[in-house]
Amino acid sequence: MLNTIFLRLGKLIAGFAFMISPMAMALPPGLLDNNHPAVQAVIAVQKTVTDSWMQQPEVLGTAVSVNESGTPVLAVYVDRDAAKAGDVIRDLPKNVRGIDVQVHLTDKFRSMKGNPHGGGTSHTALQTPPIQLGTSGGWSKDLANGFCCGGTLGSLVQIGRDQYILSNYHVFESDIVSGGNNTVATTGDPIIQPGLIDVNCNVNGAQTVATLLKESSLPNSNVDCSVGKVVAGQVASNGSILEIGTISRNPVAASIGQAVKKSGRTTGLSRNSIVGLNATISVTYDNECAGGTAFTKTFTGQVVVGNKGSKFLNSGDSGSLMVEDVATNPHPIGLLYAGSSTDAIANSINEVLSFLGATMVGQ
Repeated sequence: MLNTIFLRLGKLIAGFAFMISPMAMALPPGLLDNNHPAVQAVIAVQKTVTDSWMQQPEVLGTAVSVNESGTPVLAVYVDRDAAKAGDVIRDLPKNVRGIDVQVHLTDKFRSMKGNPHGGGTSHTALQTPPIQLGTSGGWSKDLANGFCCGGTLGSLVQIGRDQYILSNYHVFESDIVSGGNNTVATTGDPIIQPGLIDVNCNVNGAQTVATLLKESSLPNSNVDCSVGKVVAGQVASNGSILEIGTISRNPVAASIGQAVKKSGRTTGLSRNSIVGLNATISVTYDNECAGGTAFTKTFTGQVVVGNKGSKFLNSGDSGSLMVEDVATNPHPIGLLYAGSSTDAIANSINEVLSFLGATMVGQ
């Protein structure tokens, strides 16, 4: 199969050789989506090695990325804090079947809920209804063991005739044991704005903007999503997002090099670019607010975004919608839910909408 892909790609390049110079043959990063033959070639190799490589706990995932010249490569994410990280790096091949292997040192990928330190009052303050999204919010009972948590009310979707706030499973409904707060997330529970982390853990300082519809996307699906049915008059019906405005109702596929932005509770409006496609990534989850590790989930087909210094996505930004970095009605691309200090991870928004049976609200 891989030989066939390389043969077809070689014929395609040869057929155009008389039209372009060697320098012009560098692949434009913005055109490298999952359907590009060169990306498909890397994916073919990725499928043969990822499972075995990830049997080593130091390997956190793989993705299709590009090197400095724009050539697609197989990226491998290695836990830089692991005791045997150096051994793993030495053992990884430099090239597999003609595809270069590029090691990325990072810390563990974690769900991005929590953090009491906000990034801007416009994203953490109590709004006058109807509220805009890209704002602090979450489950009204998200507190346990002396801590409270929250995330981002990311965007607006429609299911049937009703509008719902879209966020993450781990923001709205991840509490599934009575534990430290003697309760579990249940359909009908209030979804509040701001989240408890921004009202001193006192729900009386927040407002109910939606009610939870428990979808239980994790741990058994490939998306981290949840929704709350909008309370009439509490949310802008056009789905306006803070510092972004209205968006397009039509999603687009991710491409390597694509400029993106998001509006979230902690880092506000932030911008970066897509650096990886078709990622298989291991993500660590907590069961309750500050309740310790509940499970580790491996996702496939994910989108990777640059996140150096956690400036694009940080704790509390979970649930943010990632869109094109354009001024007017940007198209949605992904639902952000996890990250490390080097990279952020998003579900494809198309996969999220398919799971929910939903459509985006937009222009």
